[in-house]
Amino acid sequence: MTSHGLLLSLILAAAPLTLGADPRWLDEKPDAAIDLTTLEGVAQVKGEWRYHDVAIVESAFRAAGPDGQPSTTPNKAYDYEPKAGWADYDDSSWRVLAPTDLDSRLTSGKVSFNWYRIRITVPERVGTFETMGATAVFETSLDDYAEVWVDGEIPRVLGQSGGSVVKGWNASNRLVIGRNLKPGQRIQLAVFGINGPISASPTNYIWMRLAKLDFYSKERSGDSGPVAVKPHEVNIEVVRIDPAVDRIVPLNPKLFKLAEGFTFIEGPVWTAEGALLFSDPNENRIYAYAPDEGLRVYREKSGYDQADIGRYKQPGSNGLGLDKQGRLVIAEHGNRRISRLGKDGSFEVLGDRYRGKRLNSPNDLIVKSDGSIYFTDPPFGLPDVYEDPAKELDFSGIYRLRQGELELLANDLIGPNGIDFSPAEDFLYVANWDPARKVVMRYPVEPDGTLGSGDLFYDMTSAQGEEALDGLEVDLEGNLYVSGPGGIWILSPEGVHLGTIRTPRLPANFAWGDDGKTLYLTARTTLYRLPLLVPGFD
Repeated sequence: MTSHGLLLSLILAAAPLTLGADPRWLDEKPDAAIDLTTLEGVAQVKGEWRYHDVAIVESAFRAAGPDGQPSTTPNKAYDYEPKAGWADYDDSSWRVLAPTDLDSRLTSGKVSFNWYRIRITVPERVGTFETMGATAVFETSLDDYAEVWVDGEIPRVLGQSGGSVVKGWNASNRLVIGRNLKPGQRIQLAVFGINGPISASPTNYIWMRLAKLDFYSKERSGDSGPVAVKPHEVNIEVVRIDPAVDRIVPLNPKLFKLAEGFTFIEGPVWTAEGALLFSDPNENRIYAYAPDEGLRVYREKSGYDQADIGRYKQPGSNGLGLDKQGRLVIAEHGNRRISRLGKDGSFEVLGDRYRGKRLNSPNDLIVKSDGSIYFTDPPFGLPDVYEDPAKELDFSGIYRLRQGELELLANDLIGPNGIDFSPAEDFLYVANWDPARKVVMRYPVEPDGTLGSGDLFYDMTSAQGEEALDGLEVDLEGNLYVSGPGGIWILSPEGVHLGTIRTPRLPANFAWGDDGKTLYLTARTTLYRLPLLVPGFD
């Protein structure tokens, strides 16, 4: 067997993590239930119903071209406001609706639409039933139609009936909203109401007949962790600021969901064998996803194996990369080191100390064409982060590992995170995770591989949203893709903000895969892929 064949066999060795057992359990009586139309039920999930009418507004759009897709020819269309399906939508100014008033007739009648929103917190118990590891199903019925968004996502599955796509007149919508639940987990639900039949404007109004949560044990549902799903479209929005973004993002973009149920996935890298490797640092694990094979566990204990692992929020690996021989380079949080896994299963530590002091918790990395490894080292993997008593360095560094030597290149950022080179490797870009300074820095790469003084490339500090900057990727034209407030910011090589891609769950990091024009997104609990128009650079 060739070395590449051995690596692929290692990647695909474990049993696939696919969807759970026979789905007929969904039609059976649940183990527990909560009625969200009652005061007691809403209190149990620490929720609050919010309500708002919807307005139909004129919108600028683009006419269909010869290929049937949106063209560059402008036209006028209609849209709706507010767009409140997104998980982070601010509904704090909306009317609070008592659960006992969900059956109130609302909207103006005739052609009308509305929103009902509630954020639920998974309780530890429902009666005597313990929710840990369970599956939650939400069921609702509106007069007359409904669509349901879960944590900002509305899947578009061909032939789907009910759930996130409108079903029949006054029909019940029922869909899984959470697998492998954890008490305290929060889930945002947004129900879009529609008065109907739509082609015969009715003289009635919109009201909610039913809203409840059903819980099924993991033994019944067969769900025990992350699962691969049949790739299908989910919602995506592109804010096009500069016309140049149209060369990068299709005018009719498609985002595909591939797997879900993770805790927090990060650090993806595409292998020459056609698989995506990525980390779940919270679960101390590396996964492999191959389009034709699905999802598998690739490596357990990927970043820590000590008895005190319970103290850590993110003990596992984070950033991943491949060296020139195709060996996997790993940034280990808990072990506070950079390591390498060979295709034959051999393992070696490449670096764990700078001038005798332990590294903080290596976060993200990139392998230069000469084989040297550049990585960021904030303390995010330590139990108490900046205040952790085990922290030995008084700064967060950007380092280079070359021929066994560890060299500090810069220490001017509090939270250096995502890292990548320009296509010519003449600049190194680093994203800073610091809510007070959300910046992308650009460092000139000297002929000897060291870094010159960093320049501010782009400042997102004033952008709304709690998120600072996480992953960073570059394409062959030198455009940057940055995980920032509200989505993926696309920046030109000149530092111009071309547009922002908004996905249901904010990606933590990215990797180019497939044909080189497909961006894989590790987005918290979910894995997506996004076909683009410009080839990637890795």
